[in-house]
Amino acid sequence: MKRLYILLAFLIAMMAAGDGFAQRSRHHKGRKRPKTHRVVKKKGVKSKRHRRTARIVPKEPNPEYDPNEPVILCEDTCSHVHGIDLSHYQGRVFWETVGENTKMAYAYLKATEGGDRIDEHFERNIQLAHRYGLKVGSYHFFRPKTPLREQLINFRTQCRPAEQDLIPMIDIETTGGLPTEVFCDSLITFLGMIEKEYRQMPLLYTFRNFYNKHLIGKVNDYKLMIAMYTPEEPVLADERDITMWQYTSKGRILGINGFVDKSRFMGSHGIRDIRFQHVHLAEEKKR
Repeated sequence: MKRLYILLAFLIAMMAAGDGFAQRSRHHKGRKRPKTHRVVKKKGVKSKRHRRTARIVPKEPNPEYDPNEPVILCEDTCSHVHGIDLSHYQGRVFWETVGENTKMAYAYLKATEGGDRIDEHFERNIQLAHRYGLKVGSYHFFRPKTPLREQLINFRTQCRPAEQDLIPMIDIETTGGLPTEVFCDSLITFLGMIEKEYRQMPLLYTFRNFYNKHLIGKVNDYKLMIAMYTPEEPVLADERDITMWQYTSKGRILGINGFVDKSRFMGSHGIRDIRFQHVHLAEEKKR
């Protein structure tokens, strides 16, 4: 009898365990498992992020920034007379290397700006440019609102006639917020002061659009260097003669780190057209 009770108790225990297992199974079947996603990378298919990045990268990089694809510049393919103009922005220039470039015949160097600014590299640049064989000229950045007398004195202290191979150049890029007529009156007065000081008319540097907007009919007697950075030669709205063309502000030359402005003469013009006339000053001293 005792064995019968033990066997019965064992069967009851087994039935209870089976019922518990069945309840746990039903509980798990009723729960929703969180879905997981596998990202399968298909061959030849880029993600959206990669495609978006690809669209902003140019297919053909600018050759000026590609050291493996040098730029074919004007001076490499023509017989024009070329030169550079520079200032403290170019930093320390290795003039002995620049002087070895036989295609660069002249250099215009920034001397002054407004009534009190003197280019920090001017003195060194003009001495070494002479030493290594370039024809040299000096230029002044014109500030229309600055007293004209102050600008003349500032330029005169740096642009000394004995050091000049080329006529002075006046850089004209801003009206200073003045109306065109007022600006032109100030400019013409200043140019007259420069002419009286150096006994010759200066070269005027400006951009084509600036000339067309503000200077047409105002500076007809002056030689022009026109800046326009396109493959086509510049043509002014009044179709007047252009002596020189600054064709790039991103030129490269051995001896100068970074970009440099490059220019050339137009048509049959050459160094003779902008040569500094020392004879006028010599005659003035004799009087």
